[in-house]
Amino acid sequence: MTPEQITLVRSTFAKVVPISETAAQLFYDRLFALDPTVQPLFTGDMKAQGVKLMRMIGTVVSKLTQLEELVPALQDLALRHVGYGVENRHYATVGEALLWTLEQGLGEDFNDEVKAAWTQAYALLSSTMIDAANSRVA
Repeated sequence: MTPEQITLVRSTFAKVVPISETAAQLFYDRLFALDPTVQPLFTGDMKAQGVKLMRMIGTVVSKLTQLEELVPALQDLALRHVGYGVENRHYATVGEALLWTLEQGLGEDFNDEVKAAWTQAYALLSSTMIDAANSRVA
């Protein structure tokens, strides 16, 4: 990611933080609409899950310039997700739901440049997690 993309991701995420509970609800509603088969993977309190989601995104956003710290955390997260039943195909749906949620939450601040920056950030996150998950299964 370029420094400009990192700045865009950070500045737009800062606008989502005040509406994090709504954003998490939008995200999960969209995720379950896109792929209802993932809903049974979430067995706990969805509000608590939303808090975890927003915390995780915040951690990723804050560590985009510190990949040496971010990558091991994402690898650990991926291995936990394998245990929950997450499959490689789910990552694309999650990315789609994330971008849609950002578009809803940011409104006119979600432009092509912001979308490209978030797409890059999610590509980094998802490819790292998929690689870690596949290395465990292999």
